[in-house]
Amino acid sequence: MKPRSGKIGTKNIVGAKVVAIRQERNIKQKDFLAQLQVLGMDISATSLSRLEGQYRLVQDFEVVVLAKALNITINELLGADS
Repeated sequence: MKPRSGKIGTKNIVGAKVVAIRQERNIKQKDFLAQLQVLGMDISATSLSRLEGQYRLVQDFEVVVLAKALNITINELLGADS
């Protein structure tokens, strides 16, 4: 996928953290997408991109799966440990 060129949205607070951790660990978006799907999160590439760009609301059960896929706590994902 092409890099985001527009402004970041305001629909969630986890998108930026997901991108930062994913990129820090050199995980490609398509590989992360596959991991989320294996964990039971039914999400398309477009939806993941919108989530990461903070243009998409995140459901509570998705927060759990995202944290699990990144091997971090929910509090870390939400920025509560900062």
